[in-house]
Order: sequence, then structure tokens, then C-alpha cells
Amino acid sequence: MVIAMIIGLAAGIVLGLVFNIAYPLEYSFYITMGLLAAMDSVGGALRSHLEGKYNNLVFITGFLTNAALAGLLTFVGDKLGVPLYYAAILVFGGRLFNNLAISRRIALDHYMAKKNKDEAEKQVQC
Repeated sequence: MVIAMIIGLAAGIVLGLVFNIAYPLEYSFYITMGLLAAMDSVGGALRSHLEGKYNNLVFITGFLTNAALAGLLTFVGDKLGVPLYYAAILVFGGRLFNNLAISRRIALDHYMAKKNKDEAEKQVQC
């Protein structure tokens, strides 16, 4: 599973660098909000995987819901002349940092538990 994600990421980067894809400037906020929503979903998936609670259905529905909400806020804000996309930036940005901090703590806890277990086994062998 991880290998497939790495291959997909590498393929996406290569395709993005090889093909000169341009989009109209009017879509820049929509693309930015979509990327932010995607990063939030991936960060949440990483966190739930480290916690042992990952569910693919939850990930996909969360990804689509986050992207739709971010796009809707940006669209409505454009029509009203109010920068509603700031709300998406604030929420998704905050969740990104929160998920990163929790994932880091979980990874460190796993590392420290393994290190302590290895040290205890060395103590027993002596």
C-alpha cells in the first residue's frame, strides 16, 4: 500500500514537471483550496493510520467533503465579494498543524517504546 502511494506521488510529480499545464488565474483560489483540503485529508489519514483507526471509506468521503466545502466557500465568497476562503485556510491550516503534531507524538512514542523494549531485551541477555 505504501509502495503504491509513493509510486503515485512520484508519477504525479513527474507528470507535473513534464507537461506544461496552465490554468486561468481566476481558478487559483479554487486550486489552492483544493490542495489545502487534500493535504488536510492526507494528514488526517496519516494520523488515523498511526493510531490504528484508518478506514478508507472515511478517508475518501472526508477528502471529497473537504474539497467540496473549500470550493463552495471560495465560490460563494467570490460571488459576495467577501474572502470566505480565509475560513477554509484557517480551519484546514490549523488541522494540518494539529494532525502533524499528533502524528509526530505517536511516531515518537512508537520509537521510544521500541527502543525501551530493545534495551530491556539486552539487559535480560546479559
